Amino acid sequence: MYKVVEFFHDLQDGGHAYNPGDTFPRDGVKVSDERIAELAGYANRRGMKLIEKVEKVEKAEKAEKVVPKKRTRK
Repeated sequence: MYKVVEFFHDLQDGGHAYNPGDTFPRDGVKVSDERIAELAGYANRRGMKLIEKVEKVEKAEKAEKVVPKKRTRK
């Protein structure tokens, strides 16, 4: 999974707008490895990294941040 780090319009997806924090690609869209490499590097029209790989560890870290409810004594 990849997350968007810079706003861009994906010209290979009908100009779909991606905002920072969005998941790339959006649901239902297939993207080639070459396109991923292009957007994750500097060899694109913007000349900057537009997406970055999200490690699964981040999901686990988010789960750890959930604070359990306090138990009350009876």
